[in-house]
Amino acid sequence: MGTIGPVSLILIILVALLLFGPSKLPELGRAFGKTLREFKNATNGLVDDEKPKQTEEKNER
Repeated sequence: MGTIGPVSLILIILVALLLFGPSKLPELGRAFGKTLREFKNATNGLVDDEKPKQTEEKNER
């Protein structure tokens, strides 16, 4: 129930084409990719910040 299958993906793409038109889709794709990349970098920074704390706690024991 929680996964997106190929048919659903095609339907989403068709709706996006109808709403935004073929000329706007590359811009939207770039913006989405940039946002996703920034989000991943931010979350990786949070995970990296947590790792030293965990190793310090282990060393204290």
